[in-house]
Amino acid sequence: MKTVSNDELIKMITSEVVKRIKENKKDIPEVLSTPNNSKMELINKGEAKLGERSDEVVIALAPAFGITQNETIVGIPHNHVLRELMAGVEEEGLVPRIIRVLRTSDVSFMSNDAAKLSGSGIGIGIQSKGTTVIHQKDLEPLNNLELFSQAPLIDLKTFRAIGKNAAKYAKGESPDPVPVKNDQMARPRYQAKAAVLHIKETEHVVKGAKPVELKVVFK
Repeated sequence: MKTVSNDELIKMITSEVVKRIKENKKDIPEVLSTPNNSKMELINKGEAKLGERSDEVVIALAPAFGITQNETIVGIPHNHVLRELMAGVEEEGLVPRIIRVLRTSDVSFMSNDAAKLSGSGIGIGIQSKGTTVIHQKDLEPLNNLELFSQAPLIDLKTFRAIGKNAAKYAKGESPDPVPVKNDQMARPRYQAKAAVLHIKETEHVVKGAKPVELKVVFK
């Protein structure tokens, strides 16, 4: 009997889940669905404009964040995540501004869009599954200040620290990078789920759409 490696098994599972999504099957495992239990309201205020305040940090939410997906890949509610990111910025005496990027689900480009719209030139991008980037407006999209690629390892303490570091960059400081956990098993353990969540995120992308300004109301 042929032995299947972990990577091969993950690819097989991911392929099957993607196939089911494309066929609009209803028997996708429940663990891959996200309940609509968000305790915040994200109000669309129209097209996001270039910021004029040097004391702001723009936080760009992914297309499905807080709408059809309401928690990260490990189940942290989005309202808690956004609270911590904002609180981190505010602890440094700066102002968080929230937008939604619709043209892409790629966190590198989302965060770069945020930075370019930020009066300070610093922005944060976050995908629904939790992957996060701190960016600066004069950097290329695939270059950044800090990348947090292992979403399963990002907790609320880390999200707050991300907000704080982004604010420090906005003030012209050079902070130490936010410490991140390392777990070599996180990728294979969550790879299939991450692939499905990204596909679901990408379904909400609107080609050529402008970023929109959001008002956040926590309930």
